Amino acid sequence: MILAINTSTLQFAIALLAEDGTLLTEYLMPGRKGHFGSLMPALDFMLNSSKSNIRDVKCISVATGPGSFTGLRVGISLAKGLCHALGVPVVGISSLEAMASQIPYADLPVVPLLTSRKGEAFTAQFTWNDSGELIRSGDDTSLKFEDFPSLFQKPTLFVGNDYANQGPAINKPLGSLALLAPACFWNLKASSIGSLALKKFLLGNLDDPYLLNPVYLRPPDIQPNPFPVLSKSKSPC
Repeated sequence: MILAINTSTLQFAIALLAEDGTLLTEYLMPGRKGHFGSLMPALDFMLNSSKSNIRDVKCISVATGPGSFTGLRVGISLAKGLCHALGVPVVGISSLEAMASQIPYADLPVVPLLTSRKGEAFTAQFTWNDSGELIRSGDDTSLKFEDFPSLFQKPTLFVGNDYANQGPAINKPLGSLALLAPACFWNLKASSIGSLALKKFLLGNLDDPYLLNPVYLRPPDIQPNPFPVLSKSKSPC
């Protein structure tokens, strides 16, 4: 089995896939802040309810970002811990690539979006080739919605993780050039991460768990205090 973990979005998800790609079970939790402490209980519940044994897992797959800073750290830490405990390999998958892969074949550029901060989104661009393969057209990046008209000048299919807010933010600058995927595709599923990871696993394209790190794309909004904290004994007052 392949265990897939997504904590890059506010709504986290975990899934188990058979080695032939069949989805065995998937657990999604409604998005809310501070819910990552429920990840291990959710994993335990998923295993028990599907009568699965964690010892049958042959590979751990995890979303590496971009996405939620805290979420990425939690998910990748869990993946590394399970990797070492079970003695199995780990495969990291781009959150944006996994989201784009959820869209069925379309003869249009596919642009996935993940919430970055107000007025911005993490994004990348993909296309489907004639062989039904998803091809990346550029690196992951962080963009302002106001810059979209200069970047997307032909009809483009968008999918994201926040239909209610991202949809209007895309439509406003692009108008008829923006085609929004149906709302049912606008959540990053762990099974999508697992499907991409399975292909790499079968090819032996694995990640070094010691080198697997989150992809942030930008520095966090909260920075360390640049001024040293003086102890009472060193205080000049």
